[in-house]
Amino acid sequence: DDFSLDVADGEFVTLLGPSGCGKTTTLRMLAGLIEPSGGRILFDDQDVTWLPPRKRNIGFVFQTPALFPHLSVADNIAFGLSVKGQKKPAIASKVEEMLAMVGLTGYGARLPGQLSGGQQQRVALARVLATDPRVLLFDEPLSALDKNLRDTLKYSILDLQRRTGKTAIYVTHDQSEAFAISDRIVVMNNGHIEQVGTQTDIYLQPETPYVAEFIGANNGLRGTIAGRATT
Repeated sequence: DDFSLDVADGEFVTLLGPSGCGKTTTLRMLAGLIEPSGGRILFDDQDVTWLPPRKRNIGFVFQTPALFPHLSVADNIAFGLSVKGQKKPAIASKVEEMLAMVGLTGYGARLPGQLSGGQQQRVALARVLATDPRVLLFDEPLSALDKNLRDTLKYSILDLQRRTGKTAIYVTHDQSEAFAISDRIVVMNNGHIEQVGTQTDIYLQPETPYVAEFIGANNGLRGTIAGRATT
């Protein structure tokens, strides 16, 4: 509902809010998986509103790794490159580079079923990064992992984003996750934006009662303005 947001090149922006508030719908519109009912989506000066997903050059990391179980780790990472028609030597070199980047050197021959949940999600990240997308989209990629893995992997995601310089849009309902890795946070509620700002902005200067109640533990005191001094 009247959603408007500018994201800078190389920025890490998180959409934060409870289930059903519109975070994933927004992300899927950016990816081209859902058609918007109005408005426009621009990547730089290019209008991609009606462009099919395959032509947007985006990388989408889902809640579950969604790896091909019958393919090796290396073949999973290589899949997108093969579809783009790259030659085998270039693909092999890129796969090794991506495995090193996500800390899985030597794991290329393994099957996804031989990896832990955190390792599988890192393979999913490597597969996305291998195709050199212009925008990275994350749909609660850590929600299926245990707390210790989430705490470790969220910083791995931030580190990869910083090293690659990619623009990233991240969706989560976890406040601590959003506060740990975001440049800016977009607090959403019932399909619209409540507030956009840094962690300090939304924590210390909430613009709506919803943000004040949703972020952290606060005491709300209701009152009535009885008068206003003039100078």
